[in-house]
Amino acid sequence: MRPLIVILIFAAALFWSASASAKQNFETIADHAIIMDYETGAILYEKDAREPAYPASMTKIMTAELVFNQIRSGAINMDTEFVVSENAWRKGGAASGGSTMFLELGSSVRVEDLLRGVIVQSGNDACIVLAEGIAGSEAAFANMMNAHARDIGLETAFFKNSTGLHHPEHVISLYDLAKLAHRTISDYEEFYPLYAERKFTWNKTTQGNRNPLLGRFDGADGLKTGYTSASGYGLVASAERGGTRRIVAFNGLDSKGERSREGLRLMQAAFDGFKVYDLYSSGSVIAQMDVFMGKAQTVDLVADQPIRIGLARANRNDLSVKVEMPAELAAPITSGQSIGHLLITAPGLADQKIPLKAANDVKRKSAFGRAGEALVKMFGG
Repeated sequence: MRPLIVILIFAAALFWSASASAKQNFETIADHAIIMDYETGAILYEKDAREPAYPASMTKIMTAELVFNQIRSGAINMDTEFVVSENAWRKGGAASGGSTMFLELGSSVRVEDLLRGVIVQSGNDACIVLAEGIAGSEAAFANMMNAHARDIGLETAFFKNSTGLHHPEHVISLYDLAKLAHRTISDYEEFYPLYAERKFTWNKTTQGNRNPLLGRFDGADGLKTGYTSASGYGLVASAERGGTRRIVAFNGLDSKGERSREGLRLMQAAFDGFKVYDLYSSGSVIAQMDVFMGKAQTVDLVADQPIRIGLARANRNDLSVKVEMPAELAAPITSGQSIGHLLITAPGLADQKIPLKAANDVKRKSAFGRAGEALVKMFGG
């Protein structure tokens, strides 16, 4: 591998000592957490968010999405009815001791009601009835979930069931859960309002939405809580204020009260304590590199996407942006050729490496020109 040269193109002066800087870093008591800006997809904060974790009932965001997808495709509709099997009744019904919609064995239930049972009441029985009705069995539905996860780029997701009931192989990262929430909001606008419904009654039993932010945080309108003894208490939530939307996901807390308090704190911080900074527009020149044996002496390096970074406002001065590129670059060079990368580091965020590409072609000099340049390089001049 050719050696890299590093060009520091921005590193803000540190106005505090190392200990003072550490004090300003945003922290959470959650084991895993992430804050995402909805519009740009920029990650504002993360803590162990890229590693697979147990999602518990936050799994049901994927279960619901697959149902939405089936409705969109015309395979089913809101009035389609599925029968409550003995398996669904025993594994997810009232006698199971878990979250339930209180479905009656052998009854036929509309998809629309089952969706409310999943989203508002977190009913395990509703999930299993939908899974069996759509795929024939819950195991087959889990296979559909995994295939869909791959299709939409959720690299850490692996599902064993539709409910989130604990299984040691049933995992997804908080980063992928935030991406899934983003997709639900952006791609299923006609269904997303279900997540904001405050209560739902079935079988003469009214249950409230378990999302602790609804009605307590202005602008909160989804998504889903989760709990198992292995995962701890978790939440995927979203809120919109003044045209800005944020997504928060976390798990690993010890109680419902702790989840509620930390959910409110993280969402408040998402709006008040973090900002998306535009560093470079798409196609703007980020650096320039000398070219050996080229008809042009330099080539511009650009990124083919806007470069944005989200971080705590208090940490703006700790943002570091560097260009890392080969120590030597020889012609010919083709426009779009990858040449090094931009390294972005900031407190509370995983390092980001963004590929840089040549903005233009650089043709190789003639044999005579190359010989002359080689002599100059050898003897100086």
